[in-house]
Amino acid sequence: MRNLKRPRSNNTIITFVLIIIIAGGIATLLQLHPWAKEPIEIIIPEVKAPISDSTELYIDGAVARPGRYPVDRDSTINDLLFLAGGLTDAADASEIKLHVPSQDEVNQPQRISINHADAWLLDALPGIGPTTAQRIIDYRETNGPFVTVYGLMLVPGIGESSFNNIKDLVTVE
Repeated sequence: MRNLKRPRSNNTIITFVLIIIIAGGIATLLQLHPWAKEPIEIIIPEVKAPISDSTELYIDGAVARPGRYPVDRDSTINDLLFLAGGLTDAADASEIKLHVPSQDEVNQPQRISINHADAWLLDALPGIGPTTAQRIIDYRETNGPFVTVYGLMLVPGIGESSFNNIKDLVTVE
């Protein structure tokens, strides 16, 4: 009796191997895509004395509630992440950045990015209420990111006086 199975051609085998290689490459690329994950940044103020009960660290990036949080001598990064509400879905825990500012940075006030800040943060600026904060966001969404902080004067409701009150508290970074 004759064998009824048909032998596979070389083209079919080569095609199958190429599909496996391409699928493996795509899977690897999807696992390693660092551009899609937000880093977590922890800023440690310059400390001249040992950490006390009043020491605060600033955490930013892919956490639920960025901000300043109190720490003590026994605190861990996990404790700080817990205080900040945990990691967001976009977080990459392997990309935690620690930043210890220089003396010059410590003496400068923290600035709010008018290109990235949410309405609640813009609302915290002196003389900027919820309506004006939303106007800033609407303006940047319509016209693109601000190039300089002076662009704020193009936002309805922000005149020279209002701008002068906040110009040292904002940045376009």
